Formats: sequence, C-alpha cells, structure tokens
Amino acid sequence: MNDLAKKKCVPCEGNIPPFDQQEIHKYLKKINGWSVESNKDSSYFLIKKYSFKNFKDSQDFVNKVSNIAEQENHHPDIFFGWGYCKVKIFTHAIKGLAESDFILAAKIDNL
Repeated sequence: MNDLAKKKCVPCEGNIPPFDQQEIHKYLKKINGWSVESNKDSSYFLIKKYSFKNFKDSQDFVNKVSNIAEQENHHPDIFFGWGYCKVKIFTHAIKGLAESDFILAAKIDNL
C-alpha cells in the first residue's frame, strides 16, 4: 500500500498556499495514472479516467469513491456514465492542489 493512502485528509480552510509545480511533480510520482491539468484561471487539479465494462460497474465504483470521500471529508468532482468514470480532485478553498488531494487519489487507486 502506498504511504499516501495510509494518511488522512486534512480539512483546508484556505490558510495555506496551493502546491507549486515542483511540489505537484514530487507528489505526482506517488500516485498511479493521474494527470495534472489546469483550469482557465491557471489553478491545477488532478484527473483520472477509469474504464468499466458496463454502467453498473461504473456506478458501483462511484459509490465506493463517494464512501471514501465522506470518510475523508474531501469531495472530488465525479463524472460517470456507461463504462467510464472520471474523477477530478482539487482543494476548493485554495483553488489548487494540496497533500490531501494526493492522499485521496491514492485511496481511490487502492479500490
């Protein structure tokens, strides 16, 4: 199990700066298959697409991700449909990425 997956997400109230590119790349090496993209305002987020053989499997995965999100009190944006699910993670309070985003990604990967 990944060290990040053993950690607990820490609620962010906006009192920290978002990770810079150097910090993002350091943490990105600790998670599998996630991409970093930026919004129009140049804030960064993690995103990963998962593929499934049907709608039910996609829905089951979304439910598992939702359970983890509730346990961690860190909620990703989830888009899903027949045979796919995309998970987008960032810390809303800082409009960017923090350690908790990578922790959540690692926990999702362990599903």
